[in-house]
Amino acid sequence: MNRLLFRIADFLSRPPGFYAMLAAMVACTLLVPFGLTNVVTYALSVAAIIITGVVLIQGYRDTAAIHAKLDEIVIALKQTRNDVVGLEHAEPHEIKSKLMELEIEAGRLAASEALSGARDEAGATVGGGCWDS
Repeated sequence: MNRLLFRIADFLSRPPGFYAMLAAMVACTLLVPFGLTNVVTYALSVAAIIITGVVLIQGYRDTAAIHAKLDEIVIALKQTRNDVVGLEHAEPHEIKSKLMELEIEAGRLAASEALSGARDEAGATVGGGCWDS
């Protein structure tokens, strides 16, 4: 069933699928003058539900692919901590806690780098003369 849903979502998320849905909606609209308002309303409601499902499925696939790629980068870099891999499966409060921890650490690193850069700049100004041999 999942494979069928992914195939339908993939088809409908591309131009031919969009044109098919557009043609179906135009056909339904053309049926209104014949007194088939209930049929048209039903068909357009079903189309809206299908389109919503397509958006959700495509969003899930995109997000899962992005997470896999980011996990690969985290694992490949030796300096990074691997405890963030799979964080998307954690509870919301755990994610928020980890995010706050990372933001605090990033702030400390930025302040440390700024201080180090200021020291290097001051050292170059004070002792940055030229030595003639």
